[in-house]
Amino acid sequence: MGRGKFKSKPTGRRQFSTPEDMLAGTSNRPRSFRQKEAEHEEEENDETSGEESGEESEEETAKSKGTQGIIQIENPNLVKPKNLKARDLDVGKTTELSRREREELEKQRAREHYMRLQEQGKTEQSRKDLDRLALIRQQRAEAAKKREEEKAAKEQKKAEARK
Repeated sequence: MGRGKFKSKPTGRRQFSTPEDMLAGTSNRPRSFRQKEAEHEEEENDETSGEESGEESEEETAKSKGTQGIIQIENPNLVKPKNLKARDLDVGKTTELSRREREELEKQRAREHYMRLQEQGKTEQSRKDLDRLALIRQQRAEAAKKREEEKAAKEQKKAEARK
């Protein structure tokens, strides 16, 4: 026997509402948990509307998520968010830096200070570099002088050979 496009599953057959049922609001479809919860809250609001209206406004502003409205918990680790308004902010107050940020800034300042000393030639490494540079310059000057002397000697020999 044909069952249509969809096969029946162990969870049950599909139930379709007629357009008349949908307009009347009496469909066979079971209500979901959220719809039941919303109806439950509406009933509570109707009951408490005649009573303390000040507490009701506080409850509405602090809407609960999930099961928080059903189960009252006392969590000592729960941090409630602090809402700061723009007028309450203290512009002059400086924020505390974390340890990592502070160490990073100190490293950067130390590096800059070392580079300044390096440029001025006051560090041990810069002194060694300058000494090495002076030695190299001296060796190059001596080599250039020696080359010039050899060149002059060759020219002198050529001049003597021509005569």
